[in-house]
Amino acid sequence: MTLIIHFEPKNMSSTTYAEVMRRLDAAGASAPRGRLFHSAYGPAEQLKVVDIWDTAENFQAFGATLVPILTALGVTLPEPVISPVNNIVRG
Repeated sequence: MTLIIHFEPKNMSSTTYAEVMRRLDAAGASAPRGRLFHSAYGPAEQLKVVDIWDTAENFQAFGATLVPILTALGVTLPEPVISPVNNIVRG
């Protein structure tokens, strides 16, 4: 089942986000299997993230790489809001 996952991390500035992305790239995880869409948005001092994943299993597998990176950078990740996707329109 396709899922939309919304995060409101604590301490996620645009600078920290750029470092997260750099470390994910270094780990070979910048385009993880099953992630269909990713966006970071909001004020530069407190970004939010929304992802669309093809399955919960692929999302959870990515967490094994992502969470240690976030923890090392002092980002607190509360439980995400997860909802099933009913439709995706491209373009």
